[in-house]
Order: sequence, then C-alpha cells, then structure tokens
Amino acid sequence: MRFLFFGLIAFVLAACSPNNVTTDNSLKKYFDEQKSDGCFALFNNGTGQFTIYNLARYRDSAFLPASTFKIINALVGLQTGIITNDSMVIKWDGKVRDVPEWNQDLSMYRAFRVSAVPYFQEVARRIGKDTMQHWLDSLSYGTKKIKSAIDTFWLDNSLKITPDEELGVVKRLYFNQLPFFNTYQLMVKKAMLFEDKPKYMLSYKTGLGYKADGTPLAWVVGWIEENRHPYFFVLNMETKDKSINLKEARMTVLRNILTQLNFFKGEM
Repeated sequence: MRFLFFGLIAFVLAACSPNNVTTDNSLKKYFDEQKSDGCFALFNNGTGQFTIYNLARYRDSAFLPASTFKIINALVGLQTGIITNDSMVIKWDGKVRDVPEWNQDLSMYRAFRVSAVPYFQEVARRIGKDTMQHWLDSLSYGTKKIKSAIDTFWLDNSLKITPDEELGVVKRLYFNQLPFFNTYQLMVKKAMLFEDKPKYMLSYKTGLGYKADGTPLAWVVGWIEENRHPYFFVLNMETKDKSINLKEARMTVLRNILTQLNFFKGEM
C-alpha cells in the first residue's frame, strides 16, 4: 500500500480525531492570486504536525510527476551505474530546445538543477524499461506502472503520484531511507539545495507538465531547514489561465506560504 510504504499520514487521515493535522484555508489566497487551484502541505518532523491546504487534493488526487521524477531517475541511474557520479557528463545531442541551459553538454548535477529533460530521458533509455519498472515496484512509486515509452512515461500522464506520496519521497530521501546507497542520496540532496543562507536552507525539486486535458500543472517538493530542523513540503497547482506563468507562480506561492508560516527568519 502506497501510504503505508511512505509512512506519513495514513494513520492520521483514517483516525476519528486527526489532532496532528491543521487545515489552513488562509493559504488559499496565494493560489487565488495566481488564478490557480492547488494544494500545499507542510510536515514538522519534530512534532509530527501537518499544516495542509486542500486536504482532499493532497490525499486523494494523483498527477503526472513531471520533473519531480528526476529525483528517482537520478537515484536509479546512480545505483545501477548508468550515472557514474554527479559529475558525469552526457553530450548535447545538438538539438536546439527552448531552454537555453539545456543546449550544451551537462553533468548530472547541472542537469538536475536546470531540470534538463533530454539528459534524464537519455538516462532512462540507458536504464531500460525492465530495470526502471523494478525500481518503481520496489519503491511503490505512485501508480508504479510504465505504460508508455521509457523516456516519456513520467511526462505523459501514464504514471501518476499523489502529493502525499511526493511528500513521502522527499522525507525518506532526507533521512537516507530510500533503498539506494547513502552516497547517492547525498548527491541528489546536494543538487536539490538551492538556498544555503545563515538563517535557513531551502532544498527542492520542481516539476512542470500538462494534465491529460492540457491544463498546465506545477510541483515544488522538498524541505526547509532552520536551526538544523527539517520541515517537509509539497506544493501542487494548476491553472487554465494562459496569462499565468506557472514556472514563476509556483515559487511565488511557495515563498508566500512559507513566509506566512514564519520561515526564512531562523526562528523555527
């Protein structure tokens, strides 16, 4: 069972009095400002407390993982030796794409940080469908099954995952509890660290894709640390408004929410 595997809040959601879940509907305004629907959850690892906006979407709705799957793709690549280390370069194939940072030779570390789809598509092809399927089964990752091409299944809505499961992935990664060598989990965590400030450290992986009906969908999953204490979060949002740039909006919403919840001050 996927909730049991990740061991997060299944027991809370099933309980009659979920005392460690706080529903915070005040966070809705940040999604409304971006003309978006979505959900957010924050888990305080020290107290076991959850702060959640839109519990039903967080718990019950599944979506394509998009580039958040690079966490798993990188770990499988490292564990199987397809990626030798985070400095391993894959040569640019010469195809010019809309993201300038992708049009060059890239190391795993750099490809992860610029979310280079072509790099990780090549990694997936080298891993192969049978091996990748083995790891999806071992992880009980989302709906688990690879139903389309090995280099697109996390992008085309054939594989889906709930926000709750995404939170479980990053929590287990942080504590080196995924079934990969600790060295490889540390490499991925290093690639996820985007803000290393005196008062906080912010680590995350983004994702951007399209639902089956064409609606743009965005993710941000990760953790924020203050005073060496981790808080794990997942943000999931979508919009049909073509004036909204979800790539920017997702980070705006995340930072607004974390600011409201008193982060970035070094006081948590």
